[in-house]
Amino acid sequence: MDDISTGTLFIVLGVLLFISAYFSGSETGMMSVNPYRLKHLTNENHKGAIRVSELLKRPDRLIGLILIGNNLVNIAASAIATIIGMRLYGDVGIAIATVALTMVVLVFAEVTPKTIAALHPERIAFPSSALLKVLLKIFYPLVWLVNFITNGILSIMGISPEKHQGNSLSAEELRTVVHEAGALIPEQHQSMLVGVLDLENATVEDIMVPRNEIVGIDINDEWKDIERQLANMQYSRILLYRDSIDEAVGFVHPRELMRLLIKEQLTKATLMRAVSEIYFIPEGTPLNTQLMKFQRTKERIGLVVDEYGDIQGLVTLADILEEVVGEFTTDVAEDSNEDILPQPDGSYLIDGSINLRDLNREMQLELPTDGPKTLNGLILEYLEEIPQGKLSIRLSGYPLEVVDVQDNMIKTVRLLPHLKKS
Repeated sequence: MDDISTGTLFIVLGVLLFISAYFSGSETGMMSVNPYRLKHLTNENHKGAIRVSELLKRPDRLIGLILIGNNLVNIAASAIATIIGMRLYGDVGIAIATVALTMVVLVFAEVTPKTIAALHPERIAFPSSALLKVLLKIFYPLVWLVNFITNGILSIMGISPEKHQGNSLSAEELRTVVHEAGALIPEQHQSMLVGVLDLENATVEDIMVPRNEIVGIDINDEWKDIERQLANMQYSRILLYRDSIDEAVGFVHPRELMRLLIKEQLTKATLMRAVSEIYFIPEGTPLNTQLMKFQRTKERIGLVVDEYGDIQGLVTLADILEEVVGEFTTDVAEDSNEDILPQPDGSYLIDGSINLRDLNREMQLELPTDGPKTLNGLILEYLEEIPQGKLSIRLSGYPLEVVDVQDNMIKTVRLLPHLKKS
């Protein structure tokens, strides 16, 4: 080193710091690349993405290579800085060189390149991967030795780099990604994607038409009464039963009714022959599972039954699809506002039988849905008794007033949303 001029040493030091900055930036860039975008670009045969994907398959080797290169360069830079310091300032120069080199390395070889790489990972990772791939072949024996030792330590801790499964997202994490997508995904599409994810968290009881609201025709009624009901039916499928819903016979499609009417053969007997077999759904079935079952069995409607075989409600394919795409407007038999009536004072009168999921969605509330499925059930569970008259409560932070109780059920509830939730 005595034969090398100080100016030359400064040039060598500058080159070493540049190489150190390259390794530091490469490390951050390679580890900051969006794994899902990387996979997309790899599928598009992007050369840089393919190189990065190959290197990231074994992150232990990649990190080992980068750290070996970075440490060798930094140690060499430290030695040269010490020589320069001694030449310029004697023994005091060692301390000066140490402090000065530390600051220079931190600013120019660590913080700055890593910040740039974190902000623009692809611009750093893709081009640098070409050189890293070559360096990995050159230094492979040293990298293998370092990895052999470190992997041995990791195996003691129960960690295996070779069994690394890569990145995956849980449903909750994917939901967060959708919400954070912002303008990249239209709001309506975000709602649909979240709706698909929410299917696994809801069961058929959450969306079914409860037993007491199922509309059907008692086949034991007088034929004139049956004809009058058929003329006023506004549903896509008509349930036939004998005396009670528990004695359900089957569903009749309006198409079959039209066929019988055209042939002038509509009687009780022909109506009974036109019914289709009932499709039963066990209670507790997740909506995503039931959606797949509807698709597999080519069914569109089913009756929900409990463990004893008693009918609890009715679910249609449209009900499940509405959880994803929102309410349809083609069903004239339903009025989305009839259960929630705004009042002049800013409060709302709500039907006690309303489904809690529908109420939360309509009013932007956060009432719990992991227990009772209706507002009536939720209030009764909270009170642990049937109220005898008007009663004011605060449930999940929302001020509610029981307005009307009939037949052991809370018929009407007043919600006071203008009062702050506590």
